[in-house]
Amino acid sequence: MEPYVGMEFESEEAAKVFYDTYATHMGFVMRVDAFRRSMRDGKVVWRRLVCNKEGFRKSRPRRSENRKPRAVTREGCKAMIVVKKDKTGKWVVMKFIKEHNHPLVAAPANSRRSVLLSQTPDGKDVKIRELTAELQRERKRSAAYLEQLEMVLQDMEEHSGHLSKNIEDIVKSVIEIDSKRAPVSSSSQ
Repeated sequence: MEPYVGMEFESEEAAKVFYDTYATHMGFVMRVDAFRRSMRDGKVVWRRLVCNKEGFRKSRPRRSENRKPRAVTREGCKAMIVVKKDKTGKWVVMKFIKEHNHPLVAAPANSRRSVLLSQTPDGKDVKIRELTAELQRERKRSAAYLEQLEMVLQDMEEHSGHLSKNIEDIVKSVIEIDSKRAPVSSSSQ
């Protein structure tokens, strides 16, 4: 099935899965490109999915003369879909460009990827992919929180050590001052 302007998806992930499947059938590789976030809550509300030959690679000076130049993989292809989250929470295709400026290469019919993607994903498959992607994002977020928590705990331990040292120094100072102020005993008179 070919994408069309107005086509709806339940989620951004469902749109990605659909376009990736379409790309495989057509003979190109999809790449997730630009996105926009909501100013209100920071969630992605707009996404562009493109052919992997979209754009051009920036020319960078070669670091070493011994290195071979990389193959040209970007050819300025304009094929893409743009999906946007609407007020109902559905993701709608806002733009679709079908034409490529390069030959398409159909995947061999017996390749594992083409077999897996040739099966149209039903609602359960899409939901599993969405939840898997969400789980991966949450694991990354949890790892980042754990790292931050460990840094805070380390800072607290260091601060506690400094406080203990300061209190110890103060106690020693008070003892020294008290010992200097102590009255001379009567036996020495």
